[in-house]
Amino acid sequence: MELPLDEEDGTFTIISLADDSEHLSRIPPSKVERGHTTMMNSDMDDLSARVDAVKEENLKLKSENQVLGQYIENLMSASSVFQTTDTKSKRK
Repeated sequence: MELPLDEEDGTFTIISLADDSEHLSRIPPSKVERGHTTMMNSDMDDLSARVDAVKEENLKLKSENQVLGQYIENLMSASSVFQTTDTKSKRK
């Protein structure tokens, strides 16, 4: 890109490129707001779906943990390794 040469003193004139704010100022505010609202609603829907999925997974894991806890408790009570012993009566 060539810079325009100032004929009077032989220096270049710097031309700034249009920035985003200038470009956005040309878009009607209602269209910008609708775009932001649509994007925010989409993000909120995604987050809500994720929260629901995590809640469902949490409930499933809690249920599985209860079943496993009961199973382990039953195994421990059935095993002689985990039975309490009365040390006083065995010493006599």
